[in-house]
Amino acid sequence: MKIAVVGCSHGELDPIYDLLQFIEAENGVKAELLLICGDFQAVRNNADFYSMAVPPKFRKLNTFYKYYSGEKTAPVPTIIIGGNHEASNFMQELPYGGWIAPNIYYLGFAGCVQFRGLRIAGMSGIYKHHDYHRGHFEHPPYNNSSLRSVYHTRQIDVWRLKHLSPIDIFLSHDWPTGIWEHGDVNALLHRKPFFRDDIQSYRLGSAAAAELLEQLQPNYWFSAHLHVRFAAYLRHKSGANTRFLALDKVLPGRRFLQLLDVESRSDEPLSLDPEWLCILRNTDSAAVPSHAPVFLPPISKPTEEEIAEIRATFMDTFRLPENFERTAPTLSEEQNGSKPASWYSNPQTELLCKMVGLRRPFGAPTSLAGMHLPPPSKNPDEIVLDDDDGNNDDDEMVEGSLSKKTETSAPIANPDEIPLGDSDEEQQNE
Repeated sequence: MKIAVVGCSHGELDPIYDLLQFIEAENGVKAELLLICGDFQAVRNNADFYSMAVPPKFRKLNTFYKYYSGEKTAPVPTIIIGGNHEASNFMQELPYGGWIAPNIYYLGFAGCVQFRGLRIAGMSGIYKHHDYHRGHFEHPPYNNSSLRSVYHTRQIDVWRLKHLSPIDIFLSHDWPTGIWEHGDVNALLHRKPFFRDDIQSYRLGSAAAAELLEQLQPNYWFSAHLHVRFAAYLRHKSGANTRFLALDKVLPGRRFLQLLDVESRSDEPLSLDPEWLCILRNTDSAAVPSHAPVFLPPISKPTEEEIAEIRATFMDTFRLPENFERTAPTLSEEQNGSKPASWYSNPQTELLCKMVGLRRPFGAPTSLAGMHLPPPSKNPDEIVLDDDDGNNDDDEMVEGSLSKKTETSAPIANPDEIPLGDSDEEQQNE
């Protein structure tokens, strides 16, 4: 089975799908699944910009809104995670995952699904130690702090993922800390010399992702965030191996897409994972919307009896229903002079909570109808990195990129940690 993987998409779906269709027409290679590693930017309308931590000059609709409205449909099943450039109000409607448009599935804060017999797991957001032990307390209307903390990875999600039995593919937005030790770090530093201090001090990447990599040991791990392609091969002490690949952002001439062959185990379409549903139910009491650190008990993996109970609840049918439903107005339905978004309850989340036996999603307010969000301010901790077009290492997987003729919107600056420039002369500023 051919799987396509993309780095940061920044709302640019048209160029991705156009490229996949071009590859199919020119080379006869058809992607059967697309994975996107965060900074997806599922902006449905202008009001969603008030829930996304980017300066006003970088607020661009790009093309996702066409897929949300039904003007276009994704031509290949697509699985995504969130990064740190997201319409967080939309993502928080689906904390346990769900369809954000027909044929485009979001894994939630953390999640695991199956496709053609492969187990695909992932976690959204980026790692920040000062928010890591808190619960998911944020909800619209966001203030200047929660507008950013909402996309910070939480220990509750990492702890839940640690309950999983072996998986095949894992997606994260930022890289596992230390992964550079298993690839060509000199080539990485040639492209990104300002990474040197963070690499030497072990501050580059996510410590939480590194813990998961060590525990889960998937066959493949894909990331994005740093806007550079980097491959690594990790041999675990257990004897298992993980192929790691980080990809660039969607821009002309950039190495943002990779095609690879992965052996499927069945013909089953995108489906819920019974073990993950059991984990969600067993750990529901720990999912509290707390500003304070959340106590997490020792890991206790689901028993065969507990998984059998989930199977009985779902009548052993886990195929995801095509139950996407628009909650916020589309761009054409939006009134002139768009107001900041309100909280929308999502029927997909309500159905999953009812079937699995979960409480109200963490962070969901009791009532926010008509409440407005304040405009986000610029992040004072912004770090500016360069973004040259040098070459990276190659591995055996087939890669693709947009041609220079393809037009895309301006790159999106990262307000939390890595807004990227395009000059080798740019320096990193704390």
